[in-house]
Amino acid sequence: MNTLFDEPLKVVNCGLGNFAENLQLAGGDVVNLTWQPPAMGDVEAGLALASLLRHPRVEQANQRAFEAYLAAQPVLVDVRSAAEAIPAMTQGRRILHSGPPIAWADMCGPVQGAIVGAILFEGWAANAAEAERLARDGAIELEPCHHYRCVGPMAGIISPSMPLFVVENKTNGEYAYSNFNEGLGKVLRFGANNEEVLQRLHWMKAELAGALKAAIRALGGLELKPLMAQALHMGDEIHNRNAAATGLFLKRIIPALLGCGLPLEQIQRAVAFMAGNDHFFLNLSMTACKSMLDAAAYVPFSSMVTVMARNGVNFGIRLSGTGDRWFQARANPVEGLFFPGYGVDDAAADLGDSAITETAGVGGFAMASSPAIVKFVGGTPADAIGHSRRMQSITLGGNPAFTLPSLNFAPTAAGIDARKVVDRGILPVINTGIAHKQAGVGQIGAGITTAPMPCFIEAIRALADQVDQCSGNES
Repeated sequence: MNTLFDEPLKVVNCGLGNFAENLQLAGGDVVNLTWQPPAMGDVEAGLALASLLRHPRVEQANQRAFEAYLAAQPVLVDVRSAAEAIPAMTQGRRILHSGPPIAWADMCGPVQGAIVGAILFEGWAANAAEAERLARDGAIELEPCHHYRCVGPMAGIISPSMPLFVVENKTNGEYAYSNFNEGLGKVLRFGANNEEVLQRLHWMKAELAGALKAAIRALGGLELKPLMAQALHMGDEIHNRNAAATGLFLKRIIPALLGCGLPLEQIQRAVAFMAGNDHFFLNLSMTACKSMLDAAAYVPFSSMVTVMARNGVNFGIRLSGTGDRWFQARANPVEGLFFPGYGVDDAAADLGDSAITETAGVGGFAMASSPAIVKFVGGTPADAIGHSRRMQSITLGGNPAFTLPSLNFAPTAAGIDARKVVDRGILPVINTGIAHKQAGVGQIGAGITTAPMPCFIEAIRALADQVDQCSGNES
């Protein structure tokens, strides 16, 4: 023992960093391992987790869910109004929003402002005050987009007259939907609802939707996975950077538009609008990801995450094995870069359905393919690569359709396993825009955030109960 302390100390410290710091001050050679107990130290949740690890039912279910996700072939097949695509949108007055369920009184400013704008767009109210009263008094049904196979960025608002992209999974014939991207500035998805916003929405409904519908039909549909894969090789991560994907989409859609016999002025306005908005493809990326993940949903006992979404207050997830049930926690703050004149105190909480991209293995999971994204969300190219590598620790596998050149063309990490998140304490990374907390101000920055751990702990408890009940019934 005496000779031990006469030799240079080489120590591995696991847990509290203070121990490592003290040893370093004493001249020791220390490797510090960041570690904390699984499930944030919750013993009962830890036991629930232990019961699911290497469980044959869960392993088999995860294999089925992941294979269904990989096999999905999302194809853009049509443009329809929400009322045409979703029968429930014709029943009463219904508006869909991003994230998990939330009551009007609890909504953040941008979502409330966007709902007011949608009510005005539909002609259900003559002014903003009347529209707000309708929403407050319960005259409008407010439900999550995800309840109707839809997704929408930021506020995520979909009302009956709005045009939707229709994406079909050719593997199983099921559909997913998203609204159109309005561009930047004063837009509905950030809660703006003035006359400029409403006029743009009416133009999109009256003119842009018809042009895209004709072009898509002329093409006979547009496969989205190959286009997304190519964009990843061109510097996009297809969540917050869609410059390449939008360009590739225009390359396919413009020749089709020119052959549709539409008035040249209509084609010019449509092309100018899309070409002036690098984020135009975002909504298509989201819908493709929704289509792929819906294919993996409703597999009993699977711990694969099929939804991550935020409503500006709470963050919610769904597991394949627990069906329609939401697991929610307060949304984590976003750490990033703010536009001049804005700061943390101005920001709304994490918002939007666009985390469906990370759920599907792109976006924040694919930042290694997009070193330029760090100029927008903060950090360094090495950070972007680190995020993509770290996500491999919490997923069921990789998606060979989406590869990362900077990682020697490794497949993107995909199929978030709630068990691994809770066991390893590694949270799914999300890159995102930052909305002002007041309706209509718009985007004030962008950055990096994570899904909150309590969502996953609650989901693990529920899945363990489900597995236990099945085992009990069999015995």
